[in-house]
Amino acid sequence: MEVFSIIFDIIASLLLISVVKTEESQYEIDPNGYITFCLCMGRLGNQVEHFLGGLAFAKLLNRTLIVPPLRTNKNVPYSEWFQIESLRAYHRVIDAQDFMQELAPHVWPPESRIGFCWLPNNKPKSECKMKEGNPFGPFWNELHIDFVDTVAHNLNYDSNSIDQWKKLYSSDRYPVIALKGAPTPFPMKAQYRYLQKYMNWSNTIINEVQQHQQNLFNNTPYIGIHLRNDNDWKKACADVESYKSRSYMASPQCLDLPSSTHTYVTHKICYPSDNDILRLLKNIILRTRIHNIYVATDKRPMIKEIQEYLSAQRVHVKHLDPWLPIIDVAMLAHANYFIGNCVSSFTSFVKRARDVQNLPTAFWGFSN
Repeated sequence: MEVFSIIFDIIASLLLISVVKTEESQYEIDPNGYITFCLCMGRLGNQVEHFLGGLAFAKLLNRTLIVPPLRTNKNVPYSEWFQIESLRAYHRVIDAQDFMQELAPHVWPPESRIGFCWLPNNKPKSECKMKEGNPFGPFWNELHIDFVDTVAHNLNYDSNSIDQWKKLYSSDRYPVIALKGAPTPFPMKAQYRYLQKYMNWSNTIINEVQQHQQNLFNNTPYIGIHLRNDNDWKKACADVESYKSRSYMASPQCLDLPSSTHTYVTHKICYPSDNDILRLLKNIILRTRIHNIYVATDKRPMIKEIQEYLSAQRVHVKHLDPWLPIIDVAMLAHANYFIGNCVSSFTSFVKRARDVQNLPTAFWGFSN
């Protein structure tokens, strides 16, 4: 019996080695190192801008991007909403969950996990609190990551700083650079907007969009509109003209257009009146002869107002109000025509996705 037990142990060990080798061959360790970050600023539109900027920085640094989950009231694996594989046409990536399960034990064991924070020179690294508050704490906790130490830096996240990054934080000493926040400014740099083409929808999202298109509009054309009209947005726009800024939140998406005649963001662009919204919507309906309207909003869908104002056009107005905003984004991205808010990063997400497909977009208070 003892002989059989020894033989069994040997076979089990060989099988274990085989499994490990299989897993390691599936995920080869990148000698250039890895980088990841918390998508912890704002809601979906902000997170996607930060993700694209972080993707660009990972390529500049030549480290594999550990693709962070998106954040609602919990971590949402990137692959639930988008295809990981399509990102690889641009740069090396691995899903955060796969990295933690398959590679972290070898590359980044618990005793080696160091967090990185940007801090001014006059601030001690003790202020680099990687997991303090929400969503920072829950974000890292749900990935089962604790940090044994922190690094405070004040380097920029651009091509001019890459040599410094590589010199100070080499991959042999820091195999993983885990940043408290995304390594990119907001709003995102215009030069990286095209990266949206690598964010392909998952089959789950596409299937749900197709179901809604069938149920709401019987697969006929529709105009998608995005309305920002909650109280917080109203306050954010109240004094916007006094700033005389061309770069207020996501406003460069329209003010940078060749057709723009605006020198800075106006209140009409940021918080259009109901009359401005109804007039532009009517113009688009008369121009396109599309009578189906899909409304996405953070507060007031204006269904009654639209139906009354456009009664002669016999419009059909639908508003899903999904719990997950990604559904609204996807529905708007696939609309035949879209009208959005120039200052909103939610709209900018939709516009970039539509630009990939050469679909038309207009903006309240900006377009005619």
